Amino acid sequence: MPSFFIRTYGCQMNERDSEALACLLLARGYTQAEDEDTADVILFNTCSVRDQAERKAVGKMGLLRRLKRQRPDVVLGIIGCMAQNRGQGLLDELPHVDLVVGTDCLPQIPDLIEECLRGTQGLVATETSDLLPVGLSGHREGQKSAFVSVMRGCNQFCSYCIVPYTRGREKSRPIADVVAEVERLAASGTREVCLLGQNITAYGLAEARQDGSYSPEISPFADLLRAVHAVPGIDRIRFTSPHVRFMNDAFVEAVTSLPKVCKSFHIPMQSGSDRILKLMHRGYTAPEYLDRVSRIRERLEDVAFSTDVIVGFPTETAEDFAATRELMDAVGFDMAYIFRYSVRTGTHAAEKLADDVPEEVKMERNQLLLADLDRRVEASNRRYVGRAVTVLAEGPSKRNPRRWSGRSDTNKVVLFTPSADLEPGDLVTVKVERTTSHSLFGEIVPTAE
Repeated sequence: MPSFFIRTYGCQMNERDSEALACLLLARGYTQAEDEDTADVILFNTCSVRDQAERKAVGKMGLLRRLKRQRPDVVLGIIGCMAQNRGQGLLDELPHVDLVVGTDCLPQIPDLIEECLRGTQGLVATETSDLLPVGLSGHREGQKSAFVSVMRGCNQFCSYCIVPYTRGREKSRPIADVVAEVERLAASGTREVCLLGQNITAYGLAEARQDGSYSPEISPFADLLRAVHAVPGIDRIRFTSPHVRFMNDAFVEAVTSLPKVCKSFHIPMQSGSDRILKLMHRGYTAPEYLDRVSRIRERLEDVAFSTDVIVGFPTETAEDFAATRELMDAVGFDMAYIFRYSVRTGTHAAEKLADDVPEEVKMERNQLLLADLDRRVEASNRRYVGRAVTVLAEGPSKRNPRRWSGRSDTNKVVLFTPSADLEPGDLVTVKVERTTSHSLFGEIVPTAE
C-alpha cells in the first residue's frame, strides 16, 4: 500500500484533524512515511488565519514542483482552512497539486486519494455543511495525551477573522458522544485530554437557543467539563479557546473547582484598547477581560494565563498600543502568541478598514510586546525555584535525550532526569532547581517506600 506524509500548519484543531486523518489512512492499509521524500502521498493541512501561515504553506508546496517532475505518480494535496477558503484558486496557482480539500470534506480524503492514485488530477472538494464532519474520531492506540474536538465553527465574526467562513457556524457534539470518546481514550491508556473548540465556552449554546433552554446563567461547557471529569483514568483536562463573553459564573466555578481541569487558561485578548476591541467586534472591553481573569485568579493559589494579541490593527494608535501593554502587564501572562495584523480577504476588516499601520511600526510593537513578555515570564518562572511541581511525563527531550520533558498543571515545560522505570504518561513530582523564560529544570522527588 502507498505511504503518506502530513505536514500540519496552524492551530490545535488542525493538529487534531491531521491525527484523525492519519488514523483513517492507516485503517485503509496505508503506511506513514517519516518525510516527504519517501512518501507516495504528501498532504499539507493548512491554516488561513494568518497571512504568514498561508505564504509558508504555498511556498513549501511550490518547492515540491521538482519532486512532482521527478516522481509524477506522487500525490500532492492541500487540505484544511486555506483549501476551504481558496479552493480552485490554489490549483490555478499551484497546477502541480492533485487535490484541494476543505475542512468539511476531510472524511472524503481517502477516497479522493485513491482517485488521484488512479490518475485523476485537479480534484477540488470544498462543499460547506451545517453538520459536524463524521469519520474523524480516530486516535492512535495508547497515546498519553489526546485532542478531542467537541464543537466546530464560530458565530462571533470578529472583523479580522476568516474562521466562520472556513469552518462554518457553531455546532456542538452531544455530551454523551464526547464522554464516550474520552472513555475509549482512557481505556487505551490516555491520561490527558485537550477539548477543542474555536469558541469553546459557547459549547452547546446554539443548541440551547434552538430548544429554548438558553439563559445567560447556563454553561453547557461547564456541564461537559464535569462529565469528562468523571471519566476514570483521565488525570488531566485542558481546553481551548474560551471567549470572555461566555466566561460566566457557572464556567468560573467549574474550571476552578474541578481538580482534573488544569489551571492554565489560554484566553485570547487581541487588544487592550476598547476602541480597537470594538472595531474587532470582540464583544467585550478591557475591564471586562481583566475582571474574568481576576475572578479565576482569586479562586486559585497557582494559575497561569496565556493569550493571543494582534498589533497594528487598522487605525491602531500609540495610545491604543500603550493600552495593550498595560493590560498585558496587569494580567501577567505566562505566554502569548503575538501577531502582526495581516489582511484576510473576505473578512469585514479587509472590506471596510484600510491596513494603515506601517509594517515597520507593526514590527516594532511586536518586538516590544515580546520583550515585555520575556522579562515577565522569566521573573514569574523564578518563583518556582525550590518548589515541587507535578509533571505529566512526555518522553525524552529533543535537545537533550538524557533528560525527559513534561508539563506542569500550569502548562510549564519541565525538564528532569528520568528514573529507570519512568513511562510516558506517568505523573511525577519534580523539585525545581533552576529556570529560564522558557522552561523549568529539576529532579524527580523520590516517593516514600
